[in-house]
Amino acid sequence: MTRIILTALIGCALSGILGYFLIPLLRKLARQSIREIGPTWHNSKAGTPMMGGLMFIFAAVLCMLMNLPDMTDYTGFYVLILALCFGFIGFLDDFTKARFHRNLGLTSLQKAMLQMAVSALFLYAMYKNGSMNTHLYIPFWNISFDLHPIVYIFFAMFVMVGCVNSVNLTDGVDGLCGSVTLPVMVFFAAASVALGKHDLALLPAALAGGLIAYLFYNWHPAKVFMGDTGSLFLGGVVSTMAFALDMPLILILVGFVYVCEAMSDILQVSYFKLTHGKRLFKMAPIHHHFEKCGWKEEKIVLTFASVSAVMCAIAWFGIRGLMG
Repeated sequence: MTRIILTALIGCALSGILGYFLIPLLRKLARQSIREIGPTWHNSKAGTPMMGGLMFIFAAVLCMLMNLPDMTDYTGFYVLILALCFGFIGFLDDFTKARFHRNLGLTSLQKAMLQMAVSALFLYAMYKNGSMNTHLYIPFWNISFDLHPIVYIFFAMFVMVGCVNSVNLTDGVDGLCGSVTLPVMVFFAAASVALGKHDLALLPAALAGGLIAYLFYNWHPAKVFMGDTGSLFLGGVVSTMAFALDMPLILILVGFVYVCEAMSDILQVSYFKLTHGKRLFKMAPIHHHFEKCGWKEEKIVLTFASVSAVMCAIAWFGIRGLMG
């Protein structure tokens, strides 16, 4: 337990130090453009450095490497590698935006195909390595049933890609994605410890610390944005940790805010098409709806982060049966 807490503290320190040196560099190389269809008051954020997610990504990688000599279970590295692949897809997206000075990078189809490919590859690797089984655990009921490996992998691909992109949607207000994801990382670290998987707890612990330091730079008004580099990486960790702990359905609870963000976007588009131009929300994803209702960014962040923390606490009771 001491090693896990120390890893979180080191992750926080490393992320903070990296941010101090990284942000001036990003200010020269990668500045954010603002979408024309977004809230008009976001125009003032144009030119803010992006790819700030590199802060907590590098911090997490360094923390894992520092712990490597004492580790006996390397499942955390499977999670890290897959998350890095998602983060690299985000990096390509961010680089395209910065290189061509536009807000849109890779197309949705390009990102989806790349995400599905890396998901399938690493899910198969984790399954063959024995780091993941095909049991589908039902929280609260403490029961599980076995799925055919091929069915399970396709199910996992769908969940992972959906989760990763839902986390990405949450990154639309200063401090929002990091604040919502912080209690999720704490949950996964605590759940790993409770299930006796102490080595697996190291990655979410390092990220919890890294996100605290990142939020120091990202709190409104943000000095840096995490970019798709950071949000896709975080989505990769969130989704893969759930599968590494053999509890993918727990994402419905711990990822409740992500689900709401994604569903608001889906419902908005569907309603718009069905009603020939009418809108269900003032704007989607839903955090922009609250902005349009007059909420300050800080209020949105604190409210959404509080909801995330409460849902993580509920999820904790949902997996108590596994701890017996």
